Amino acid sequence: MTLQHRREFLRRLGLSAAALPLLGGLATLGAAEPSAGRRQRVIFVFSPNGIVPPAFWPDEEGADFRLKAIMKPFEPFKDKLLTLKGVNNRVRGDGDSHMRGMSCLLTGIELFPGNIMGGGGAPAGWASGPSIDQTLRTYLQANPQTKTRLGSLEIGVAVGNRADPWTRWSYAGANQPVAPISSPYELFDKLYGSMKEGENLGSVLDGLKDDIAKVSKAVDKGDRALLDQHATALRELERGLKESQSQAALKVPHPPEPGVPLENDSIPQITRLQTELLISAFQNDMARVSTFQFTNSVGGARMKWIGIDEGHHALSHDPDLNTGSVDKLTKINTWFAEQIAHLAKRLQETPEPDGKGNMLDNTTIVWTNELGKGNSHTLEDIPWVLIGGGLGFKTGRAVKFKKEPHNRLLMAIAQGFGHPMKTFGNPSLCEGGALKLS
Repeated sequence: MTLQHRREFLRRLGLSAAALPLLGGLATLGAAEPSAGRRQRVIFVFSPNGIVPPAFWPDEEGADFRLKAIMKPFEPFKDKLLTLKGVNNRVRGDGDSHMRGMSCLLTGIELFPGNIMGGGGAPAGWASGPSIDQTLRTYLQANPQTKTRLGSLEIGVAVGNRADPWTRWSYAGANQPVAPISSPYELFDKLYGSMKEGENLGSVLDGLKDDIAKVSKAVDKGDRALLDQHATALRELERGLKESQSQAALKVPHPPEPGVPLENDSIPQITRLQTELLISAFQNDMARVSTFQFTNSVGGARMKWIGIDEGHHALSHDPDLNTGSVDKLTKINTWFAEQIAHLAKRLQETPEPDGKGNMLDNTTIVWTNELGKGNSHTLEDIPWVLIGGGLGFKTGRAVKFKKEPHNRLLMAIAQGFGHPMKTFGNPSLCEGGALKLS
């Protein structure tokens, strides 16, 4: 049988030579077996343009601390809260503060030289190493007990299509930025869009096997070997389908409500839709690592739904003496805190599949920012707020460090998952090892 005839044969069967391997990625067939033990999860949440420090950081240290205005939405989770002041982004090199603040935030390593101009400093390129979320993804996917169908989810809200060091914080490796999915419709399709295909697959498997068996008798040895390979693949698909049908059914959410435009004024709706899809993905153990990115570094959202017409980035440049702008920035950051508190609430009210506690017990939300303060563009006192029990850290306290490199915090997060890393990102910024947070 010639190559042309072989392709025609497979075409008549409704398959191509490349189709069968791809079918293994269908949602109903590719779901990993439920793993035993605790399902640890982490969600890295980004909001841009710095904070208002007096309205953010607790004055006190330890367990007896008071939440300031921006942090008030976290009052119901105070015993699960950990604030970390004095953790600095000490990565230097090319790029302005927004660029290094964004693309070095989860990588802890310098940007490559490049030709992308920033607002100051030398032009730069992409990060020169992987981010902590993708490092954890690789680590968990290598273990059959923690392997999931997707490994990680990169979720966005109004990130846009622009791709540069201001808009990307997740990196699969050096020069490998990972784009977030900013459309809830695309995210739903990624998670559940192949379910119907999986349902249909079972009805055609028997016919395909019969066809292959018939044709196999009339071809030469070489072509018969090819057909045998496809027959084996079909048997594996059939086995996987039966296994998936015997397992507990996936909890498939309703598709996102139609007609939500992907534009500035829809940010509140998009945020809630993306949150529900993330919760659903965690429920179904499709991933245990996620990033959740609000706009991007220098993000200019106009939050009309809270009475603010000016762009966020422009407001962040106003001097502290402009009390009107400070009040608006406080309001903006409070809104971000409210969304994260809602995420924590949804995790807390969602039971673990095994009935042992709720999902917040085993999930840590890590909220951060590319800048410590917008109008100074400082990379000191980067806001780090952790909520939940996923990493086993001692929560219910405010901690103050003395200008520690954030590499040490990223190492602590990885070690909370059992990753034995000794350095992360720039090794010179890892002296002293992981921060002690347990």
